[in-house]
Amino acid sequence: MADSRVLKLDGVHNFRDYGGYDAAEGARVKEALLWRSAQHGDASDTDLERIHGLGIATVIDLRGPSEREAKPCRRHPDFAAQVLSHPDETAGLALHTEAADGVLSAAEARAAMMRLYEGIAFRPNLVPMLRAYFDVLERADGPSLVHCVAGKDRTGFAVAMAQHVLGVSRDAIVADYLLTQSAGNIEARIAAGAVQIRERHGNIDDQTIRTLMGVEEDYLVTALKAVEDRHGTIDAYLADVLGVDAVRREALRGQYLEG
Repeated sequence: MADSRVLKLDGVHNFRDYGGYDAAEGARVKEALLWRSAQHGDASDTDLERIHGLGIATVIDLRGPSEREAKPCRRHPDFAAQVLSHPDETAGLALHTEAADGVLSAAEARAAMMRLYEGIAFRPNLVPMLRAYFDVLERADGPSLVHCVAGKDRTGFAVAMAQHVLGVSRDAIVADYLLTQSAGNIEARIAAGAVQIRERHGNIDDQTIRTLMGVEEDYLVTALKAVEDRHGTIDAYLADVLGVDAVRREALRGQYLEG
């Protein structure tokens, strides 16, 4: 289902269904209910029509205020979804932009991304949005969408937590995370990221930009290891930090699993 889960759009990158995977106890995550993407500020009118047709009821915008102000999301004329966002900065900047500060090579960019992923689960203003994200999933009356700027780092971690709750295997979670490398128009996504990064950090070379705008298995593995090192298990982190205990996990599985 790798290609079929991706909605190929003109100006919204990395838009895809993160359901459809095998899950707990022989079940399967329902499709067309759980969507993820990058920001919608560059959406075309055609994009807006296609997104509107998905019937999305709730949008969880993981960006901070400065990011939302810099690139407000375009909306369909009949847009009626509830939008949730945090009043304070959720990451200071998107991780790929933050990681660009002071780097001179692709190797330095990768090291910076690894350091940021080591702490992504504990960012004080991202944690409230992750809690809100699970609240939305639990009470959602219809499809939901979670996004940040590039739809790969903050969104990638949020989605990994949701898929874990639903009983998706670690290998499948990582594979879904890595779909960022092939979802939609990769060159357009990199070009858009290059403009943003170079405006803030100067003339960074193309290979370093590609490193910052991509994902690697080690990034997510580093984040998950940091969670396990601090809390023992992902489930303990979910319960202790995000308030998603065994009762809520079962409720979410009842809502999003079939078969």
